[in-house]
Amino acid sequence: MQLFAPVNLGALALSNRVVMAPLTRLRAGDAGVPNDLLVEHYRQRATLGLIVTEGTFPSPVSRAYPGQPGIVTPEQIAGWRRVTEAVHAEGGIIVMQLMHGGRVTHPEIINGLTPVAPSAIAIDGETHTPLGKKRYPEPRALETDELPGVTAEIVQAARNAIEAGFDGVEVHSANGYLLHEFLSPVSNVRTDGYGGSPANRARFGIETVTAVAEAVGADRVGIRISPSHNIQDVFETDEAETKATYDALIDGIAPLGLAYLSVLHSDPAGELVQDLRSRFGGPLMVNSGFGQLTTRDEAMEFVEANHADVVAVGRQAIANPDLVARWRDDRELNEPNPSTFYGATGEGYTDYPALAI
Repeated sequence: MQLFAPVNLGALALSNRVVMAPLTRLRAGDAGVPNDLLVEHYRQRATLGLIVTEGTFPSPVSRAYPGQPGIVTPEQIAGWRRVTEAVHAEGGIIVMQLMHGGRVTHPEIINGLTPVAPSAIAIDGETHTPLGKKRYPEPRALETDELPGVTAEIVQAARNAIEAGFDGVEVHSANGYLLHEFLSPVSNVRTDGYGGSPANRARFGIETVTAVAEAVGADRVGIRISPSHNIQDVFETDEAETKATYDALIDGIAPLGLAYLSVLHSDPAGELVQDLRSRFGGPLMVNSGFGQLTTRDEAMEFVEANHADVVAVGRQAIANPDLVARWRDDRELNEPNPSTFYGATGEGYTDYPALAI
């Protein structure tokens, strides 16, 4: 069964092709420092071919949620080092997802700072702050001369991740956060060289990924995208415009030789995703749904039909720390409990049972 065979993604040597998708869990406390809970959670899942961490903030203004971990302070770096050591002791491979939240935050989450975005357009909705639910505020549009500084923060976060023992990093350009906000003509209405056309909207992402690859090695860097996901008011509803934008993004980063391209899309075998894969020219990681279960049969089919090199799995990895063994031997699965996906305790986080030996 090809899903359980080894594969290399750049410098990452995976023992199987089942990947733990990046999963927001919000258990790192006010200081954003990985604690005993995070160490145990990731350690338990080390038999997955690759672990991609939850989105981790690279600067104070980029934190999207209370309880989200960071990779900025010495304490955060040290906390993550405990995680990587635990995963490596179990023979696992782990990369950090670097996530700038952009406008998906609130001043009460980022110590009174003003959220930043490509354009001064607020999300129509509410977020959870330490003081309760609040409407998203209007973000401040980043000035053109500020953009290299934002890239530099993400680059430094990548260096910090390698210092903390990670095997690589994944640049988050999906799900409505900052780099994704730049890609959409709805969330990006800039009139400088970073807006107004597909090529211009792709430019910031290309520059940032290029800089990260130069800093830590392209063969240790992945990128995650979610074209047409239409989440958090980052709308991509014009098919031709969306294709042109993502073509520009992938064409801009393909020469780097990245470790992998991760695509969250409802139809991974479809023309859009497979064309981007061809343009990218390297390993493809697919994630078939946001908020729906990926089945064993589906994951096996993606790989065996050569629609993907590896498959990222979310909810099944939450509920089954030993998912690879369960899928390989076609054993019964634990059911995920959505009511405990987010929280501050080990309930629904470190207490899902493993198979009896």
